Amino acid sequence: MKKYHATILVVEDDPNDQIFITHALREIGVAEPIQVVGDGAEAIAYMMGEGKYSDRTKFAYPTFVMTDLKMPRADGFAVLEFLKGNPQWAIIPTIVLSASADPDDIKKSYMLGASSYHVKPQNLEALRNQLAVINAYWMTCEVPEVDITGKQLRTNSHGKLGERFPQLAEAPKTSK
Repeated sequence: MKKYHATILVVEDDPNDQIFITHALREIGVAEPIQVVGDGAEAIAYMMGEGKYSDRTKFAYPTFVMTDLKMPRADGFAVLEFLKGNPQWAIIPTIVLSASADPDDIKKSYMLGASSYHVKPQNLEALRNQLAVINAYWMTCEVPEVDITGKQLRTNSHGKLGERFPQLAEAPKTSK
């Protein structure tokens, strides 16, 4: 797997869960930058590189997104809709980590392009174990390469199966 940068974006409104998730990721050996935002609106601003997130050397586009669902202003569904509405960015692995085990939340998340859905465990050790499995899985996956702004890097598809699919030529557009 080739990654020129690796940044995890955690979208979580609960300050305690923010600390627990970040701590658990560090405990399992994640050394990459972990950026934490408090809701879906802030996550979208981060991905767009707007406002305080405009410095892409400090706030690199995430190579992995972990989002809660139920948050103020804009929820996790808004994050998933935003990514799905921007083909350049829809390739970013995005998991839902929510307290909700509601079948409708699970179905809607997958319909909006979630890569996986996990119910948050109730204690730190179980969270650490769950995140270790999630991280180990994603570290073995091949993902399309993107630059620091999230734009997909062009590949040479000539003579390959992928040649049938045109590559996106423009930067992503916001769906809002």
